[in-house]
Amino acid sequence: MANNFFLAQPAVLPLVAGAAEPWPETATLYQPLKEDQILLSDCASSLAVQAYLRMCGLPVQVAYRANAEYMSPSGKIPFIHVGNQVVSELGPIVQFTKAKGHSLSDGLDDIQRAEMKAYMELVNNMLLTAELYIQWCDDATAAEISRPRYSSPYSWPLSNILAYQKQWEVRRKMNAIGWGGKTLEQVYEDVSQCCQALSQRLGTQPFFFNKQPTELDALVFGHLFTILTTRLTSTELAERIKSYSNLLMENNLSV
Repeated sequence: MANNFFLAQPAVLPLVAGAAEPWPETATLYQPLKEDQILLSDCASSLAVQAYLRMCGLPVQVAYRANAEYMSPSGKIPFIHVGNQVVSELGPIVQFTKAKGHSLSDGLDDIQRAEMKAYMELVNNMLLTAELYIQWCDDATAAEISRPRYSSPYSWPLSNILAYQKQWEVRRKMNAIGWGGKTLEQVYEDVSQCCQALSQRLGTQPFFFNKQPTELDALVFGHLFTILTTRLTSTELAERIKSYSNLLMENNLSV
């Protein structure tokens, strides 16, 4: 599968009126080690931010750090370093670029903007949460993939301590939001329902809103592409997504 959207998508000019602040060529996005460490959820979030910045026409260098999670001001991946500012996660990064005069959604009216935010919350509440659940609450995936990759930069016994601490944190979060008692099949069904809602909203349009991409397009692309290209202990998650052909076409994902 080629990452056609991310590599070939032309830069989209900012939609805000007036002059935008210069964007430094040294802007850097930090994420965990690409080959050995990064997990599905962090990879999806990082790719979503990269896609968003590219859509805005804003260059960014990608730096891989074993301790990227601990470098982040929020403890979440990814984060960007621009000038003397450090900002983590897509939502705050969107607000940061907007304050500098770079935006993809200023052409939307208030109703569209509210709808876009609702769909972004749906993606984060369903797809991102499902990724975290599969990584750390599915015993097979946690044992075969998540714990070994997450702890790979560290020596024993620190590697075991950090991996089990992360798993405990995620499982505690899942219990807090009512996902702790779910089965894998129920999680897959949540993913299907999320994709169905996105598919219905997209229809036959090239993008979710109007004729240009917004941060919602970047977010959906980051998650779908990563799910389709990440090895897990089961292909069921990817198969659920493949059922919605218009989402794959919107993101130029060949399967």
